[in-house]
Amino acid sequence: MNIVTPERIDALRSLAFSMAYRMLGQAADAEDIAQEALVKLLGTPRVENQEALITTIATRLSIDVLRSARARRETYVGDWLPEPLVAEDAAGPAHAELADDLSTAFLVLLETLSPIERAAFLLHETLGFSHREAAAVIDRSEQATRKIVSRARARIADRRPRHADAPRQRAELVERFLAACEHGLVDEFVELLHDDVVLTGDSGGNVPRGVAISKPVSGRRGVTKLLLGFSRYMVPAHFESRTVNGTPGAVIVAEPVVGGGLIAVIDFEFTEGRISHIRSVINPDKLRHLGHLADLHAFANGRTL
Repeated sequence: MNIVTPERIDALRSLAFSMAYRMLGQAADAEDIAQEALVKLLGTPRVENQEALITTIATRLSIDVLRSARARRETYVGDWLPEPLVAEDAAGPAHAELADDLSTAFLVLLETLSPIERAAFLLHETLGFSHREAAAVIDRSEQATRKIVSRARARIADRRPRHADAPRQRAELVERFLAACEHGLVDEFVELLHDDVVLTGDSGGNVPRGVAISKPVSGRRGVTKLLLGFSRYMVPAHFESRTVNGTPGAVIVAEPVVGGGLIAVIDFEFTEGRISHIRSVINPDKLRHLGHLADLHAFANGRTL
């Protein structure tokens, strides 16, 4: 068995989690895969490259899980979004290996790839594996892997989110947005939101009616109207700034008077200095890994949309 320090074990587990989460967009399953990969790694004698091996194990396990998960996602109620990773600030992300280029927007884009395409693309484009190394992981020839990566790259290249704005500027936009929501500032919404802004919500059909949107809302006018209605009629709750999947985001937290707890996690996409996409995860099944959740049934009995 390989003898490693606790710090080394944590680093290897984090690496395995990083790959599994990139593959699945599911935090709980990624944690399970990371632990299983670590056990298999430590049980393998004379490992020359522990990082490469644990990445290989995590990737193969993730491919199997993703194949079954994709069938469930086809019948998912409403829009499917990844389970969010939330941190207090950008300097201390929930998992250090999660990079900014794997934001919620990017993970959603990766959903357009097959499990093998996703694995090959991430191994080569994100982790720097050669085509030959990636081929060994996904059990394909080097030539086939080269074609798989090229096809995946072409499919998502034009739609991949590119944040030209500096992180501080994005954080300031989010702070202004949260203030506009809490105070119902119409003019501020007009200034902050892109003309073609889209608001997407993920409830999974697991929340009471009236708590979450059932389909995406597009356009500045429609999104502003919805946000103003939410800010005026929601039960006691407040916004808190957070780092969500490596980028500025927020959470909605119920006040103690209604039991407290997390209600939703909000993620933002930015275009030309404005907010172009707002994604909200309110499905409790996707938030349990973040701690205490609000009682959404009690929330629905208050003044909601």
